[in-house]
Amino acid sequence: MNERNATYVLDTSALLTLIEDEAGADEVQHILESAISGNAEIVVSFMSFMEVFYITLQERDMEEAHARVHLMKSLPVTRVESTASLGTAAAGLKAKHRISVADAWIAALALERNAVLIHKDPEFEQTEDEIESFKLPYKER
Repeated sequence: MNERNATYVLDTSALLTLIEDEAGADEVQHILESAISGNAEIVVSFMSFMEVFYITLQERDMEEAHARVHLMKSLPVTRVESTASLGTAAAGLKAKHRISVADAWIAALALERNAVLIHKDPEFEQTEDEIESFKLPYKER
């Protein structure tokens, strides 16, 4: 999976996998190390920053939510904000697939950057004909 000069999008689920040291955290860490060594670029949607914050706020507290966002800002990733072209791509994906609005924005980023989407979210399976993805181990229910 880890090709030289590849571009990756870390979904919220991949970030939480790393933060919570779940199964697949080693794969995420390997991608981050590739970015540090200059062999990969990692981009993260503004939506993932919001999702990590609100999920942590629901499950833990404000202090932990801020700490996790601070950690994300320290990673070798580029935060990508909303643009008109991303909004159009996200709307197209949302219209075509049964995915959340946040996932549509994240998938649109992968589509626009021709990047590999790193995730553990079954919703993204619907977009595999358009977006290359790498599935981390799904959580057992």
